[in-house]
Amino acid sequence: QVRLVESGGGLVQAGGSLRLSCATSGGTFSTYAMGWFRQPPGKEREFVAAIIRSGGSTYYADSVKGRFTISRDNAKSTVFMQMNNLKPEDTAIYYCAATKAPLLTTRTANYWGQGTQVTVSS
Repeated sequence: QVRLVESGGGLVQAGGSLRLSCATSGGTFSTYAMGWFRQPPGKEREFVAAIIRSGGSTYYADSVKGRFTISRDNAKSTVFMQMNNLKPEDTAIYYCAATKAPLLTTRTANYWGQGTQVTVSS
């Protein structure tokens, strides 16, 4: 059973930065495509970013392109997301997810973390 544990969330002012981490255990990290989703208050969970197994390709929601960067360290079994120029609308619970499929989507996600809160004040 794969276990995902997020960290790095918190309270930040608009324009600030945070770096989320997701440490994995219980599986072979390099065989999973990874990514991040978020759930804003009162809204449904939405896709944020994804990265393939090798780290060679990344994908982003339009709302975060140019501000967020996803990366992975297969040696440390960890995926990261650097979030810059944060906006109040980025406030959400951020979830790490993993899939055995080539690409992570809402449908292909097999494993989820417990989530970490990100709050951006205006």
